[in-house]
Amino acid sequence: MNVGGTLIAGPAKTGLSGKVSVPGDKSMSHRAVMLAALADGTTEIHGFLPGEDCLATAEMFVQMGVSIDWLNNEKTSLRVHGVGLHGLKKPSNTLDAGNSGTCVRLMMGVFAGQDFDVTVTGDASLQVRPMQRVADPVRNMGAVVEGEGDLLPLTIQGGKLKAIQHVSKVASAQVKSCVLLAALYAEGETTVSEPRPTRDHTERMLPLFGQPVSVDDDGLIRLNPTGKLTAPSEPVYIPADPSSATFFAVAASLVKDSDITLERIGMNPLRNGWKRILSGMNGDMSLQNEALVGEESVADIHVVYRGLNGVKVNPADVPDAIDEFPVLFAAASLAQGEFVLSEAEELRVKESDRIAVMAEALQLAGANIAEKPDGAVIVGGLLQGNCTVDARGDHRIAMAMAVAAQCAESEMTIENAAAIATSFPDFVPLAQSLGMNVRWSEK
Repeated sequence: MNVGGTLIAGPAKTGLSGKVSVPGDKSMSHRAVMLAALADGTTEIHGFLPGEDCLATAEMFVQMGVSIDWLNNEKTSLRVHGVGLHGLKKPSNTLDAGNSGTCVRLMMGVFAGQDFDVTVTGDASLQVRPMQRVADPVRNMGAVVEGEGDLLPLTIQGGKLKAIQHVSKVASAQVKSCVLLAALYAEGETTVSEPRPTRDHTERMLPLFGQPVSVDDDGLIRLNPTGKLTAPSEPVYIPADPSSATFFAVAASLVKDSDITLERIGMNPLRNGWKRILSGMNGDMSLQNEALVGEESVADIHVVYRGLNGVKVNPADVPDAIDEFPVLFAAASLAQGEFVLSEAEELRVKESDRIAVMAEALQLAGANIAEKPDGAVIVGGLLQGNCTVDARGDHRIAMAMAVAAQCAESEMTIENAAAIATSFPDFVPLAQSLGMNVRWSEK
């Protein structure tokens, strides 16, 4: 995919050092805007991620009649004037989710409960990502979803919904959250079960807006709709994004003499698989200033260089690290020994086929990596660099290769990297502030 933007990266000239605050959590930013828009009353949100993905979600609600006031120029704080569960208006145009799978899949649950139809689309990458996983459950609840092969663009005709007992075939927080959002409009108790637990930001955030959610001992999630959401009396604060922090944590673990601190990172136990895996690879990370922000725990993460080893990834950690595997592949390519990943076929249906694209990029840089249908085997060693790789319009591929380049023997050129703006617009200046050797090409 040609999205433009070329990075020149590596090798690092010195050890990385300093403190850095990464942007707010992307997953929580989406959910905070959605629930605030559907609530009665006005909600203030601080720590919002002003990336293109989250801004696409905010813009969808603006087009459906929700008023949003931006409280600063950086667009990290906002005030959402909620219209209630039944206050949205039919948009005059097709809604565009851009590159954001979280936006479109969660919004399918919202659209399913409306008394009007909505057509939603996305960019070329999003138009080939699977949507049947969310289309089928909302159909079972009573919505009509029409499109070619359940790919975007799709038209959703909302209606009177009924509760369902959804058994998810994939461990996906997007599917779970879509069903829970549709359940707000359904008659009766909706339940969701997953093959493995996934990030639970939706379950944690809904009670802040007056909607209880219960989780049984066996992991079964239950939602009995109260019929309304209510804006919380206190602002909603969003922790710093652990996925964004991982790029710098890996870089500091790879570059000799590095010593950095990542501030107020979200430590949700269903999001810290990356930390468990990196620790298992001999990463040196310690937590400081642990605290609670709303229903989410946060901490500063102190990372000090220590040579990494390969590891066989525990399949139980895969859902909790699904977004971080591109940069963990980069870490594995420079570690000592063998890194083995399996039961991660979900990586093939992200913004790109992340197994294939990372394998191609790392092989061009000199890595020993073999694809498997559901993962990869990587034998760590040296990266020569001196190559041009294609990020295929995938933001995490571009940033992962910029991290890998810090320990290559010579620099790499990373093409089609402009999609970094979808999740981490300030990646390059923040990386430079720590001492990473990365810049945008001026050509």
